[in-house]
Amino acid sequence: MTDFILDLIQAWGYFGIFVLMFLENVFPPIPSEVIMGLGGVAAAQGRFDFWTLVAVAVAGTTAGNWVWYAIGRWIGYERLKPFIDRHGRWLTLDWREIERLHAGFLKYGPGIVFAARFMPVARTMVSLPAGMVRMNQAKFLLWTAAGSTIWIAALAGAGQWFGKRFAAIEQLVGPLALIAIGTLILFYLWRVVTWKPQRPGD
Repeated sequence: MTDFILDLIQAWGYFGIFVLMFLENVFPPIPSEVIMGLGGVAAAQGRFDFWTLVAVAVAGTTAGNWVWYAIGRWIGYERLKPFIDRHGRWLTLDWREIERLHAGFLKYGPGIVFAARFMPVARTMVSLPAGMVRMNQAKFLLWTAAGSTIWIAALAGAGQWFGKRFAAIEQLVGPLALIAIGTLILFYLWRVVTWKPQRPGD
């Protein structure tokens, strides 16, 4: 994965960063930590301007999140119930949890979208319920971009700071990415095995 990211950055430059960050938010297992860490290393080597790098990455992230927002808006909250009733076991969700999520988004939507930018997986999947509750699109894009700017700048800054130790970082980021993905998969399997639908009165 590290080689793929490096090859794309080298071949496509800023556009490669945009594509990678877009894909990272459409297909969450591609880790932004690795993308922006390596982007920061490239900035330290003089191949990118730091703030242009951040701006392009934020644009890719926001575009990727908008895809899930649009899907959620198309599905809608009401049309979700039959799907949850049928597949809730594998999603580890039941309808009561969806109702609580719906109520929370109606009340705290912008704050939830902003805070989720700092959480693995949630930073992508939060866009789906935001679309389902028809959160104002301009607010969604604004708060997504705001949170993403802070997170991406921090990641790129860390990569830039470690830029002179590129060889050591290159050896670490691949295994760390695999560990992160493996942890997410194990967490999901644990959720599936231990999850039970809530009973009335719980």
